Amino acid sequence: MGERRRIVQTRSLEERMAEQANILKERASQLPAGAEREGLLKRARVVETGSHLSDWLTSPGLQPPK
Repeated sequence: MGERRRIVQTRSLEERMAEQANILKERASQLPAGAEREGLLKRARVVETGSHLSDWLTSPGLQPPK
């Protein structure tokens, strides 16, 4: 069995997701209205939602269920 490659992330997940959302929005802004543009905008919203969920889950105010 081969050795597992390790990748050390230099930026947080939230930063990487925000950058991906911005890239998707920029690409969508260059397209005419249509299905492809809507698909890119939908993916950007999904990535932003994931980023917000990650922020929420790692927030210090989040309490475990009792």
